[in-house]
Amino acid sequence: MNNNQANGPMYDNQVFKHEEYSPPYSVTEQIPSHSSINQYYTSTPGIPANPRQTKGRKKCHWKYILGALLCVTVILAVLGLLLWYFLYYRCLLGKSCGKGGMCLSHTRWCDGIIDCPDEEDESQCFRLQGANSMLESYSSSSQTWMPVCADNWDNNYGRTVCRQIGYSRDDYFAYSQTSAGVLASNGYMRLKSGSSSGSLIQSQLTHSLLCFSNAVTLQCIECGKSSAAPSSRIVGGTEAVNGAWPWQVSLRVSGRHSCGGSIISPYWILSAAHCFEYYSSPSSWMVYYGDVNLNKMFNGGGVQKIINHKDFDTRTNDYDIALLKLYTPLTFNNKVRPVCLPNVDLNLSGNRQAWITGWGALQSTGPSPNIMNQAQVTIYSRATCNAPEVLNGEVTKTMFCAGKLQGGVDSCQGDSGGPLVVKEGDRWWLAGATSWGYGCALKNKPGVYANVPFFIDWIFKKIQVVSLITDKNEGSYISDT
Repeated sequence: MNNNQANGPMYDNQVFKHEEYSPPYSVTEQIPSHSSINQYYTSTPGIPANPRQTKGRKKCHWKYILGALLCVTVILAVLGLLLWYFLYYRCLLGKSCGKGGMCLSHTRWCDGIIDCPDEEDESQCFRLQGANSMLESYSSSSQTWMPVCADNWDNNYGRTVCRQIGYSRDDYFAYSQTSAGVLASNGYMRLKSGSSSGSLIQSQLTHSLLCFSNAVTLQCIECGKSSAAPSSRIVGGTEAVNGAWPWQVSLRVSGRHSCGGSIISPYWILSAAHCFEYYSSPSSWMVYYGDVNLNKMFNGGGVQKIINHKDFDTRTNDYDIALLKLYTPLTFNNKVRPVCLPNVDLNLSGNRQAWITGWGALQSTGPSPNIMNQAQVTIYSRATCNAPEVLNGEVTKTMFCAGKLQGGVDSCQGDSGGPLVVKEGDRWWLAGATSWGYGCALKNKPGVYANVPFFIDWIFKKIQVVSLITDKNEGSYISDT
């Protein structure tokens, strides 16, 4: 955390160095080429010199007929192959089960029937919307998201849905009701009579224009609660107090603080992929938590699994996000709590105020504090971030920038992977993870953060996959593929 100007390009992680700038990669999709088809032609017999001559054997044309039929067959085969490639392999009229997998029509997604080998077609069928966490279900028939009606709903359905989203059933907190407003203009997804919470919930929902209750809201985990929120008058870096940011952790290598991270559940920490570029083995890392003083933190034990995003680019820092799975769950209290993962339509528009925290250096190449620092920053629009005089087009859709364009407030070395949070309603939401920057707190050089809302489907999918394999194989895990 930094509130002083400094010279020279530096990155937010001590082990991460920025190379000379060059524009981001330009990725062009390559479509497989098709082999050319050799066609053979038979020359047409010459016309007789005397057109009136009729004597002699009559010529047979069956070879030309067979040749024409062969050409037509080849052309139809090529057209069929192209049609299959673009409609099935490229899956233009549906969605594919994984990369290059079976192509399913849109109506077969979230219909309650598992078609994909990895159950992908039924794994992303619910989402939470807005600051009140209203539950929406994907309707395969209308191919749109609709609010779930609270008629006949109870906590057992809530636990099952939260498990399907990616949370643990043990973390489930509560369900409530709210008015869906204009989001119910096309109706609701409503439980059928005789439904049971013991199977896929989407198979038991049907479209209904009527809902005698309100829409369901879910808290799959109690999150985003702070017992010592900072004053909004603070605009520069200052020391934090215990309980203000209970989701902040210190990630250490050989006992030394290296990166930050955010608690999102008892078993899971969210951080930045570049933190693990040189120390990629989970056994190298330990998680500390529960205090603002590095010397007074609790040892949360070892890391069982590190999942870096497979598309992380070490040159551009695109897709700079990672998940850490702990061996043992954290115990929550006033000093240790998860931050809320962002829901759909959470307000992260330009000029939104946010907070950053961490144990990063107080100035570029300077010493790091033992006490966690906090600072208020402004989230800027991507157009502002990418202006030539600011970050000159380097901020992609997987990132956003935040800080103060006049300088003086920024994250710095040692803050990498730590949280950028916004308050909406009565809860704090994780909007970003500290990624990279030029120097610390320089004018027109705001810090850059991984865009957590962009990754929300990836986050839940990875948690789902690891949880599924854990349940079946008692602790064997897979990497991000």
